[in-house]
Amino acid sequence: MMVSLAEIRSEHGQVFTENCPTRTVLDHVMSKWGVLILLALSEGTTRWGQLRRGVDGISEKMLASTLRTLEADGFVARTAYPEVPPRVEYALTDRGQELVEKMLPLMGWIAENANEIVAR
Repeated sequence: MMVSLAEIRSEHGQVFTENCPTRTVLDHVMSKWGVLILLALSEGTTRWGQLRRGVDGISEKMLASTLRTLEADGFVARTAYPEVPPRVEYALTDRGQELVEKMLPLMGWIAENANEIVAR
């Protein structure tokens, strides 16, 4: 069942307007790297190197920055183990998992239509 923007606004006020927190969340979640990192983490708990390889083309700086943002927003959990050498793992939180479940249909649609859209 499709929900309209009018229905969302009737329930939550003037969301998606200037200075609304929804714009910040959209920026974090729907950025190119945010989406790709969340999708990579949907495959399960991942270490830094695996994540960097799984998100082709991302720089270390952008990976670190985006992970910090997604962690601060409560979508990604970072677990550091007190070992030598250090081991850090990243995973989706329950909120992150819920978000990815909502994003996957959109990502599937994009995958199915991207070639035709770009060819125009």
